[in-house]
Amino acid sequence: MECDFEELLEKLRTYVRLDQNKVPRFSELVGVELFEKFRLCVVRSVAGNELEIAYKWISETKRALDNALKTLSISSYTLPKELSSFISDPLQHLKKKVFNYSYDLLRGSISFEEFYEKVLRAVTTSLRANLRGCYQLWALTTMMKLFGEMGYVIAYPESRYLNFDRSGKQKLGVIPPNFVLLSIGRGYLSFFHEAPRPLGWEDTGDLQKVWSLYTALRPDLMVYSGRVMDIVDLSSSPPIKRPDVIIEFKELEDWWKRVRDLKGFLRRPLTAEEWRSKWINGLFEGLAEAMGVKRVDVEKRVEEGASMRVKEYQLVLLYKATYKPRKILLVSRKETPPEVKKSLIESGIDVLDRVEFSEERLREAVNQLSEIASFNSSETVVIEVPRSVAIELEAIRMRLKLNSLGEVIGSLVRFLHDSGAKPWFTSSE
Repeated sequence: MECDFEELLEKLRTYVRLDQNKVPRFSELVGVELFEKFRLCVVRSVAGNELEIAYKWISETKRALDNALKTLSISSYTLPKELSSFISDPLQHLKKKVFNYSYDLLRGSISFEEFYEKVLRAVTTSLRANLRGCYQLWALTTMMKLFGEMGYVIAYPESRYLNFDRSGKQKLGVIPPNFVLLSIGRGYLSFFHEAPRPLGWEDTGDLQKVWSLYTALRPDLMVYSGRVMDIVDLSSSPPIKRPDVIIEFKELEDWWKRVRDLKGFLRRPLTAEEWRSKWINGLFEGLAEAMGVKRVDVEKRVEEGASMRVKEYQLVLLYKATYKPRKILLVSRKETPPEVKKSLIESGIDVLDRVEFSEERLREAVNQLSEIASFNSSETVVIEVPRSVAIELEAIRMRLKLNSLGEVIGSLVRFLHDSGAKPWFTSSE
């Protein structure tokens, strides 16, 4: 839809007055409606064709998520707040991103040129981050569906209420998996998406212990063989148990040209007092900006470390060197240039490219992961049976005076084995 947001702005100004605190007040309801229309127009103009792409990607992501829910009988799920809002309605989500800038423009605290520059940056950044999130979620849930078709089931969380976000999940000092899959014939696989992340802390001693998690490199997906419920190991560097497989997802057409700033990775530790001071400083500055006043005697922020910029394909090599996984796999939506692909393969990184939104193209990654499934030290597994079968097993348990249903099943298996009876489901070999 074509729209001229400069023309809308001029019309909007006729319905706005500034009070003594320079707060915009709309004289009529039509002014409020124009303000909404103005922001929508700005987003559509700035986002352009990217908005159309967003709707297509969201459609693919939703379909993959629904398929995973059905195949693995997942009861429900949560997504990161930003991604959830974006997937729900990308246009409305982006409209929120330009609210403050639109407000500042109306009250005259920024020029039109500054407004356009800030809006362009905000919309572009949000689109890029959320499209990346969409592609990762599509790939992850598509892989889950394929695992389900191979006979894997959700072993954790037992409630089948999956969390694809990590907000508030690490306050107890552990980094739990997003989910664990189980194949009775193969074993467990534990999946950690967007980990590691910081743990909860209370004082300087705690913060110094977990500081390395604030600066640790964060691969897209880490997969562990067996049932792994916590990957924190503060005695090592990085403070994470060695993953068996790392998978990186690259959604951009020219991902190998992109550059990442690793400044955070090189930062020195802060004390709890410094951390709190910085938080309060930020709060005061935000309040001063919102009220349209200047904060007096604000101390300049201290530089906290040198910056190091690396290209995306070099970052994948850095993940390999840092975490030393048994295998690292790069999944690219588009074709990877031959020279980049060759360099990665020679460095021991498997490249799966031209994936687009193809389920079949991801099957290779699923097959590779399935090869590392194991029970490790797990002596027991939890399996599901129909309620009617469970009732029959319980009746047998009570009759035989056994302690658990596991003992009942074990007794039945031993009976079949000792009697030489051949169950109908065994092969003819």
